[in-house]
Amino acid sequence: MQEIELKFLVPESRLKGLMRQAKVKSSQTTQMAAHYYDTPDQQLAQAGIGLRIRKEDDTWVQTIKAGGDGLAARLEHNATLDPEHVQAMLADKALMPDLSIYKDTAIAPTLASFKLKKLTKNLTQLYVTDVERTTRLLIEDNDEGADNQLEMAYDYGEIVHGNDDALRDCIQEIEFELVSGAIDFLFTTAKVWCKRYKLCLSTITKAERGGLLITGQTHSPAVTADTQLSHIDNHTSMPAFVRAAVHHCLLHMLPNSSAIVSGRYDDAHVLQLAIGITRLHAALQAFASFSDEINPEWSPILEQTQALLSDYQHLTHLVSTVEPHLQQYGAPAVEWGADIDAMKVRPMDAVCANDFQLTLLELIAFAMSDPALEPHADKSAKEALTAVLLKQQKAFVQAEERLQHKRSPCLDGAESEESATDDTKKNGGAQEMKDTQESQQALLALNQQVTTLYYVHEFATPLLKTGHKKKKAKKKLKHQRKHLLKAKQVLSHYDDAMRYGQHYQQKSATETRALFGAGWFAATLKTQHKPLQKRLAKVKKSLISI
Repeated sequence: MQEIELKFLVPESRLKGLMRQAKVKSSQTTQMAAHYYDTPDQQLAQAGIGLRIRKEDDTWVQTIKAGGDGLAARLEHNATLDPEHVQAMLADKALMPDLSIYKDTAIAPTLASFKLKKLTKNLTQLYVTDVERTTRLLIEDNDEGADNQLEMAYDYGEIVHGNDDALRDCIQEIEFELVSGAIDFLFTTAKVWCKRYKLCLSTITKAERGGLLITGQTHSPAVTADTQLSHIDNHTSMPAFVRAAVHHCLLHMLPNSSAIVSGRYDDAHVLQLAIGITRLHAALQAFASFSDEINPEWSPILEQTQALLSDYQHLTHLVSTVEPHLQQYGAPAVEWGADIDAMKVRPMDAVCANDFQLTLLELIAFAMSDPALEPHADKSAKEALTAVLLKQQKAFVQAEERLQHKRSPCLDGAESEESATDDTKKNGGAQEMKDTQESQQALLALNQQVTTLYYVHEFATPLLKTGHKKKKAKKKLKHQRKHLLKAKQVLSHYDDAMRYGQHYQQKSATETRALFGAGWFAATLKTQHKPLQKRLAKVKKSLISI
């Protein structure tokens, strides 16, 4: 069967209030001890499979979880075991799962790539969990006769290493699982609890945490994006396509946001979440007409969160990479620790923010909702994508032309003090400063437009390269994508140089050693101007009529 559930981490400050709602008269408390199994090299975990035997009060249950949509749904198979057989295995210290019970079940395809006899021989108990679970059934009070029910389960306990019980990890999380009825009830209820108790979504399973414990890792690696959408074809409707795009972006974002809210992350998680948000925002903007269910309030929250993450990521990258690089070329050391400490909003603060967490919930609900219920359900995404791509190409041309009209000394490497205009000299540099600010704004707008065009191109390509002109269209799209990627990279480097230069320029007001960095990046901007112009020209030349 398929389980549909949402899991959240509970902040310590909200735990008492949450427990008052969890432990009511109708709630039940169950002590659960679970034994998790895998091969020594974690072949099941690598395939996204979790396998356990759990004692739930006096009952032993074998469970396997796998697959699903990556958001809130997973395949789950539960089998109650013969208690006498379990006791016999326990007496011999040989408690092991029976994989033969999955033959001819919905979970069988997930195990098809394994040789079950060999897999069974290699299985070993890697870790155990000892959890107190408090459950409560939530039922919707309505007059429509709908049987909308979900189970709330609060887990408190720990994960223990299978060979060293001194190695432990705390568990403190709450889950909402749909028991029956409409999926909307699950999300509506979860949003109420999330808002009230400042809960944070987590896709990190107990099995994943156990795998980290036994390998001595603090966190999983950051997740990068797959290159193309899945589950779309020539018959995909507009509402189904935009849901596939949102689903695709969430698969990139959620593992990284989950790592950040847990407090166990590195700079790569911050970078990848920022990229994921950028991709999602591009999809929502470009494909807004594909669905009436897209909430316009999502975009400003996503933009704000992405900006906060990028500000932090740029400063930490400056400290870890840029500063050591400059010192290799003779720059005096500049201390940035106080600047990082002074940042009011850290990645964990930005991602744990309630408005962002509620937005994630709404996006998951949107991605999982039925596209057939929308007004545009009979309209082809393929035909609409052509118009979207042409619109984005036009917007790129306009943004590039605006940049050309806003040229300033900081963007034009050829202009020098001797060739500065009389107006610039007369105003003591005021006009130059204004021109520079306008140029930077135009450059930022162009950077955003190239990024949007690149991601729209990425989303649309699987459908646009099909049809009677497949080979020709595929070649043109590949050609354009290559030039978009190179322009995007150059613009990104240009934007980085501008940001780092501003950091060093501001720092030089109190620390003269930062003048080296300010001068370095001012010179870097000049050297990058011609390559930027070259890349933009190639993108314009590659623009196509599809």
